[in-house]
Amino acid sequence: MRIGHGYDVHRLVNGRKLILGGVEVPYQLGLLGHSDADVLTHAIMDALLGGAGLGDIGACFPDSDPAYKGISSLLLLERVTEMLRNEGFTVGNVDATVLAQQPKLAPYISEMKKALARAMGVNVQRVNVKATTEEGMGFTGGGEGMAAHAVVLLTELEK
Repeated sequence: MRIGHGYDVHRLVNGRKLILGGVEVPYQLGLLGHSDADVLTHAIMDALLGGAGLGDIGACFPDSDPAYKGISSLLLLERVTEMLRNEGFTVGNVDATVLAQQPKLAPYISEMKKALARAMGVNVQRVNVKATTEEGMGFTGGGEGMAAHAVVLLTELEK
């Protein structure tokens, strides 16, 4: 077994959709980034890559490559999962937390878990997503951006 941790952060801006865990969340602001800027999925991808010793999403999917402009992070998560399989790993479980003052995310968490599980090819019971505010403190608490942490357990495939 191997454990990985991931962290990501993106600024909130006008004129972008808010995508979290592959789900469009209605809100007047969206996350700024080269791809769809899905901070939750990015943290999970970094945790998966880290646990397998495969670097990070910036190295695998550089923002200097126009092929990734506006791309769905769920598609990138599928690619990361394929990379893991090629290295002999499968996802044991994922536990992730989104840090956001607004909007309230509870109504969307079940849908996020399903989308993430589908992209990783695992049972939805292996994916946990939580959301918390930071009580008005820091850049997330002030509504300037959102962050996410993820921890994953990888297991070796039977040979």
